[in-house]
Amino acid sequence: MRPLPALGIYIIIVFLGGALIAPWLYWLTQSFAQTFPHLAASPFHRFVNRSLLGLALIGLWPLLRSLGARSWRDLGLVNPTRQGKKLGTGFALGFGSLAIVALTALGTGARVLTQNQAHIARNLLGVALTAVAVAVLEEILFRGALFGTLRKVMDWALALVASSMIYALVHFMESARQTGPVLWHSGFDLLPRMLRGLGNWQQLIPGFLNLTLAGALLALAYQRTGNLYFSIGLHAGWIFWLKSYGIFTREVPGANAGFWGGAKLIDGWMALLVLSSTLLAFLRLSLRSTSPASPAAAKRPLAKV
Repeated sequence: MRPLPALGIYIIIVFLGGALIAPWLYWLTQSFAQTFPHLAASPFHRFVNRSLLGLALIGLWPLLRSLGARSWRDLGLVNPTRQGKKLGTGFALGFGSLAIVALTALGTGARVLTQNQAHIARNLLGVALTAVAVAVLEEILFRGALFGTLRKVMDWALALVASSMIYALVHFMESARQTGPVLWHSGFDLLPRMLRGLGNWQQLIPGFLNLTLAGALLALAYQRTGNLYFSIGLHAGWIFWLKSYGIFTREVPGANAGFWGGAKLIDGWMALLVLSSTLLAFLRLSLRSTSPASPAAAKRPLAKV
């Protein structure tokens, strides 16, 4: 199948299918409310998010096969041997860049540490595991599959912009509360409300712009290095701060959240300045692109590499 139709079908199935499945997943959970009370008490928008994510992961394999991916190398996952430097450099750049935003906000009093620091080791372990899992999955999906597909049918720079905006759009979806009983069409009713931030200029700029810039930097790293390891490290460094910042800090009343950002960390102008500086720093790095795969390696199936 041609790349764009295959990608279009995949996106339609994920969003429409996720909206359709979410009510059934919600009802199923309610039937086990006595066994899993905490899970059953989750708001409906979380079931929509989980349905979208689940379908995205399930559909990723047939999408990649339809696009002709026959090995992990086709997705940017080359043999990890001697890729440690790229992974480590990417993580250091991501961790260090958002550390500037977080520590500056704390130093100026725009954010303060939460009073309850119990179970800090367990929380940090959870944050670290989340950072690794999210970085690997999202880089395979958004850079390996999405950006890799788009650059087959258009100039890579245009593909970078398009894939980065789609990446930002997905992450810009907000929580939307369901009012009234959950019906079969409640998922479809909720989806437009989850995108209501696109009509709010104060949220759109710089929040959406920051996410687009982050996506562009990740795609550019893939383009320059020839594989996903630098991007995975960079992404993991960012996710570590994004998750831990929301857990261990809180906003100070009266603080300029528009500049410093809120609990999301990258929704303020300070983050835009730092991400722009990170892009300039990345462009100055000396990174060697991985050589193309050998014919033998390209024929190896995904499941066996």
